[in-house]
Amino acid sequence: MFTASDLRKGLKIQIDGDPFIITDFEFSKPGKGQALYRCKMRNMITGTQFTNTYRSNDKFEKPDLEERKMQFLYNQENEYHFMDTANYEQLFLTREQLGDNINYLVDNMEVEVLFFGSRPIDVSLPIFVNLLVTRADPWARGDTSGSDTKPVVVETGYQLQVPPFVEEGDRIQIDTRTGEYVTRVKE
Repeated sequence: MFTASDLRKGLKIQIDGDPFIITDFEFSKPGKGQALYRCKMRNMITGTQFTNTYRSNDKFEKPDLEERKMQFLYNQENEYHFMDTANYEQLFLTREQLGDNINYLVDNMEVEVLFFGSRPIDVSLPIFVNLLVTRADPWARGDTSGSDTKPVVVETGYQLQVPPFVEEGDRIQIDTRTGEYVTRVKE
């Protein structure tokens, strides 16, 4: 059981039988009265977001969540298929359930799939992933109008800004928390 003082960004709580993750959090203590906890939350099953304010005496249930190591197999239209590495059972998650995680999923990648009861609801990726650059436009020397970066597209179709020395065919490391370039990877 959680109290309102336990609330923070990233905490998973259960409200009305559904699991929610807190995506943004603000604390305020007015001069008079109780402390207020303003939370922006996302329903981990439907993906809907809302903002609510709680008082310091509010209580929340802990959701029944379980993580299992699984391997990403392939995607087919809106479905992303995974296989349990322990019992070879297969399941799929939708594009809406995965959100921005689809930008970093490559075939045979090991991930942690989060279950609520027996239902898969989310995926935890490694912090860093190495992806192949499939398209990189040449950088124009002397272009001082902006910063020294250029756009590239990686094998998953994700586009990001990288330093000008990154070329097509290079493998780069990306931080999955921010979606930003980290370094070029030597093979």
